Amino acid sequence: MNTIIQTEDGSNSIQSAKFEATYHSIHGAIQETQTVFIDAALKYKTPTQKKLSILEIGLGTGLNAFMTYLEAKKSNLHIQYTGIEAYPITLEVAQQLNYAELLEVTEENAQFLKLHTSPNESINLSTNFQFYKQIGRFEDLQAQEAFDIIYYDAFAPSVQPELWEIELLEKMYQALKSNGILTTYCAKGVFKRNLKQVGFKVEGIPGPIGKREMTRALKE
Repeated sequence: MNTIIQTEDGSNSIQSAKFEATYHSIHGAIQETQTVFIDAALKYKTPTQKKLSILEIGLGTGLNAFMTYLEAKKSNLHIQYTGIEAYPITLEVAQQLNYAELLEVTEENAQFLKLHTSPNESINLSTNFQFYKQIGRFEDLQAQEAFDIIYYDAFAPSVQPELWEIELLEKMYQALKSNGILTTYCAKGVFKRNLKQVGFKVEGIPGPIGKREMTRALKE
């Protein structure tokens, strides 16, 4: 059974019984999402691009999608968001997560919970945020130059090493449009070398609290 835990910034996460790993950094779920995905990916692209297609590898608790939705509302962005998840959490578990409260948007909690309904069906969280939750394995992704941003948020290489191997990274490269980017909390040397091998330009940038470095990769 999965267990709800509290991370150091007060935000909840989940301890996976299947993988014996947490869904977020124990140093803070919200601060990790803000640093790795909102600041390093979304805000990196939006000074010049207001319409974006985003793929998340590992939808998990839905926190990355929810904070992207909030940023889209605040900055008038138009987002098409696809989250792939092989092991979706239940609505009952999602109801125990405190993100809307800590982000001081309790009026948006119903929208957060919608992320955990309607699998394999496109829904509109707002007029400028379209969301699709695809239930399935990342390895089965078939996409060609479809996304501007990939949030790579799979469990760590020590937990699911097959999700960080070169074959899947090649799929990520093909899925990105030209000048698309991939960001992730992982900064392992072998991972960055694999990214370079498939064609990415790789940048090591400061990571979230608890991690010295993270990775941003550009498809030039």
